[in-house]
Amino acid sequence: MKRKWMLAGAAALAAVCLGAWLLRGNSAPSPTYLLRYAENQPGDYPTTQSAYYFAELVAERTGGDVKIVIYADGQLGDEASVIRQAQFGGIDLARVSIAQLVVHSEAFSVLTMPYLYRDNAHMWSVLDGDIGDRFLGEVEATGLIGLSWYDAGERNFYTREPIATLDDLRGMTIRVQEADYMSDMVRALGASPKSIPYNEVYSSLSTGAVDGAENNWPSYDATLHYRVAPYVLLDGHVRIPEMQILSAETAAALPEDYVAILRECARESALYERRLWRECEQEARQRCIERGVTETALSDAKRTRFREACQPIYEKYAADYLGLIEEIQQAGE
Repeated sequence: MKRKWMLAGAAALAAVCLGAWLLRGNSAPSPTYLLRYAENQPGDYPTTQSAYYFAELVAERTGGDVKIVIYADGQLGDEASVIRQAQFGGIDLARVSIAQLVVHSEAFSVLTMPYLYRDNAHMWSVLDGDIGDRFLGEVEATGLIGLSWYDAGERNFYTREPIATLDDLRGMTIRVQEADYMSDMVRALGASPKSIPYNEVYSSLSTGAVDGAENNWPSYDATLHYRVAPYVLLDGHVRIPEMQILSAETAAALPEDYVAILRECARESALYERRLWRECEQEARQRCIERGVTETALSDAKRTRFREACQPIYEKYAADYLGLIEEIQQAGE
């Protein structure tokens, strides 16, 4: 009985305090603009964590007048669907892969090409410069506004048997994503591509149905593929960035200064996301190495052989942009 009276007293005191707070005019302001942000990754993923950070920055700099609600885990649909919804304002903001933007603008095929960059530093020098800004502007014709670039890591080959050169890869069967350019890339390198469902890759590697696969370090670690394919070739064949986008319909309904704040906060969140991704990647790599994974780096000369072997891919999928590809590859040399 004494406990009940104590709880009742605490509740009454809280009510009095809340009433006094409201009378002083200190109630939390309601946002004027409520924006929906689509993210297909889980809550603890670097891109999702960075979306939350982005939302916090925007709320702070608009004095709570703009609230961004993050819908993670693909709640608003897959990336292709999200892009379509954003084009007519059904979704306000999103983080999407560049690979999904190719169908809306062929120019983005350039950023999916293999061996486009020498390393991550080269990629960010390109994307954070004039070329990157041109690509952010490329989506404006499709009813979207490009805000910033997010990292999605580099993809490497990993195999059941050691590989260190282009010749070692020849004749192998490699699991690839269901994308024509990825299959053509593997063929150009002398191997045989095989598209199989993602959840069947482990068993296919363990039985020898495929000799290898390709992915980034966090995925390689999370799927336990290192147990059955413990040799990683650090070739970085693709580095496909991701973009934060804003619906042009939404932008037109917002004050100009708020759109400027969205751009500013998106770029700050991008730097935050890259740091989170780097940490995630390094931790996954370290865990794999501690469990017996062997990694092999490519010399500049060996990497050049890989890139030259993929020249037909550039000509097939980005024939109208060969000059831009050359500009990117020569940037920073």
